[in-house]
Amino acid sequence: MTSKTVAVIGGGPVGLAAAAHLMERGMTPIVLEAGERAGHAVRQWRHVQLFSPWKYNIDGAAARLLASTGWNSPDPEVYATGGELLDYYLDPLATKTPLKDVIRTSSRVTAISRVGFDKAKTKGRESAPFEIRFQNGKGPEVVRADAVIDVSGTWSSPNPAGANGLSAIGERDCASRIAYGMPDISGNDRERYKGKTVAVLGAGHSAIGTLADLARLRDADPSTEVIWLLRGTDPSKAFGGGANDKLVARGELGTAFAGLVVNGKIKVESGFGATHVSASGERLRIGAGSACCGRHVIVDELIVATGFRPDLSFLNEMRLRLDSSIEAPVDLAPLIDPNEHSCGTVRPHGARELRQDEPGLYLAGMKSYGRAPTFLMITGYEQVRSIAAEIAGDHEAAARVELELPETGVCTRGGVESGIASSGCCGGPVPADVNACCAEDANAKSTGKSGRGCS
Repeated sequence: MTSKTVAVIGGGPVGLAAAAHLMERGMTPIVLEAGERAGHAVRQWRHVQLFSPWKYNIDGAAARLLASTGWNSPDPEVYATGGELLDYYLDPLATKTPLKDVIRTSSRVTAISRVGFDKAKTKGRESAPFEIRFQNGKGPEVVRADAVIDVSGTWSSPNPAGANGLSAIGERDCASRIAYGMPDISGNDRERYKGKTVAVLGAGHSAIGTLADLARLRDADPSTEVIWLLRGTDPSKAFGGGANDKLVARGELGTAFAGLVVNGKIKVESGFGATHVSASGERLRIGAGSACCGRHVIVDELIVATGFRPDLSFLNEMRLRLDSSIEAPVDLAPLIDPNEHSCGTVRPHGARELRQDEPGLYLAGMKSYGRAPTFLMITGYEQVRSIAAEIAGDHEAAARVELELPETGVCTRGGVESGIASSGCCGGPVPADVNACCAEDANAKSTGKSGRGCS
């Protein structure tokens, strides 16, 4: 047990789990949540069904806190919506357990430093407490902490439409006709898109789910037209692992989506790298290539579902060690780099992979994935369990793996695709070698073989 104070930045599922684990170890968490209520980001996508059932979305320490209130755990095999995640888990956790006394809402972190130390000063740095500045309704405030777990996520930083990582030229000027993420097409946003020509840019689960919702809207109102703007050239890569995916809802979505494309309910514009967005009368002109001579489509609305990126601005005075391409911790990056490894299932990892050059600072949750996609909440829960143990000085527990992840059904390693069922490429215990993609691969290499499933 330790009396350390730990600042947790973000009051989403993983942030609340971090606070629960810290409390179990006798530490004092201070949860700084930018929104008006815990789970603010989840409230923006409460209409979305999760790909994983309840058994993968409830943290162990959080469940133990809830049990003391008489809480009944939902059916572990049921797939919840974001709204149900709030109603049956996050809201009770934030309001009916001891966590209610450590959560500070409407508290947006603006900067972190060490007391008396700028970024360049080293000697004695690790002993200085963290100084966290945040903004609330009363103005700027400061708290101090012995350690910091940044689980602020990426929801507030969606990737722009431009294929080069920048906003497409004119994108900001056309903001009133552009949405990001997953609009509530079957509910609150139905009238916005009904009877319109709608383009969706992206190839991940958010894009696929949005396109499927639009296809259902098209069935109800045939005047609705749906266009999929795909930067790549092979639409089938978005279909996923199908029946081989251990998360059934995710596999079924990919299979159903493939049928929509094959049956022509969704028009596909592949190899479409957006560069320009401009008004065309009352409509939008989305261009790929040069403004005058490239390809273009004319639509009424554009939905950009190209993923998210971390906000690193308030960490400027912290010594970070992040991969230069995907902005994830350098020891985690090789496991999730979408250029090399397409699996949604990533082997368990914790404090060792997430530590920074700033002692006592950890990035966890979706933010730890940087710009890489396909994060599972249960992965974040394992991360913060390990981090809490490490901060408490229980290095054995921090290094221990307490998670078995579901397989996705398909994996690409080094550009070579293989079925999970035969390769065993992901999940399982952490191999000793960070460059091994799975335990089976590490074991094969240790016996002098070339490796299994990933080489």
